[in-house]
Amino acid sequence: MKKRIIFETSSLYRDAFRVRGFEFGEGARSACIIGSMRGNEVQQIYICSQLVKKLKSLEEQGRIRPGHSIMVIPSVNPYSMNSKERFWTTDKTDINRMFPGYDLGETTQRIAAGIFEAIRGYQFGIQFTSFYMPGRFMPHVRMMQTGFEDLELAKQFGMPYVILRKVRPYDTTTLNYNWQIWATKAFSIYSTSTPEIDKESARDAIHSVLRFLARQQIIDYTTHDGYISSVVVDTDMVSVRTKTAGIFDSKVRVGAEIAQGQLLAQIIDPLEGEVKEELVSPVDGIVFFGHNEPLTYANTAVIKIVSGGL
Repeated sequence: MKKRIIFETSSLYRDAFRVRGFEFGEGARSACIIGSMRGNEVQQIYICSQLVKKLKSLEEQGRIRPGHSIMVIPSVNPYSMNSKERFWTTDKTDINRMFPGYDLGETTQRIAAGIFEAIRGYQFGIQFTSFYMPGRFMPHVRMMQTGFEDLELAKQFGMPYVILRKVRPYDTTTLNYNWQIWATKAFSIYSTSTPEIDKESARDAIHSVLRFLARQQIIDYTTHDGYISSVVVDTDMVSVRTKTAGIFDSKVRVGAEIAQGQLLAQIIDPLEGEVKEELVSPVDGIVFFGHNEPLTYANTAVIKIVSGGL
């Protein structure tokens, strides 16, 4: 294992900002794995730390195949993680909305440019990321519909779902999109949680990456086959939205099979304690995403459903 400084810049008030990477094997740039870009992505950095540990062991056993190198970057934004801020601490910008970056621009643009220069050219790019809304997910692989996506390849992670995301204008500045445009097969992996560690879900995510690397003949590793992935277009999911704000009381768990008309959640008045609103399922299906904060705003998508059954 080689430890590398991927990007470094000086700071006015504290130690230099450094992004560290861990490289395994030698040869072609086969796979790059990125962890947390945001300061609350604790599950994501934990997953990458365990992958570093596992890949180090595999390398010592000679199980990374000759001619292949793997890079793992557990955290792109250690400043925000240290200060428990989701975005860049000074101006609240999101590094994952700055790619491919600009080396003469604002700080987060320079960070994105430096990192992208270092990770460009890998055959496969895997990013552990989080959703813009707080909540828990069914584990899945997500790809952007750039024209370069490869759904059959995404199925080789063996996760329950492969989500195809139709590109929106703001997506063009994300790492996933730019990786694909620059000829890297890019995948975003969503675990069940973000600010807290879910060890069972983390273990599944780690196995999915090792399974994928083994199927691409980058490492020698044997694991179970995983799921036969279902492909879903993100816009085909059914969103259940609140009409009122208040205390959010969920009645279903993520991954549960539900029936049309079933009670999904209640919105409770935070001052009087009365039920202000009941949310029921408009379809039969599987709960794919569930809001997990105690409060919610009005007109918020608190539950997303994949219609149909398992």
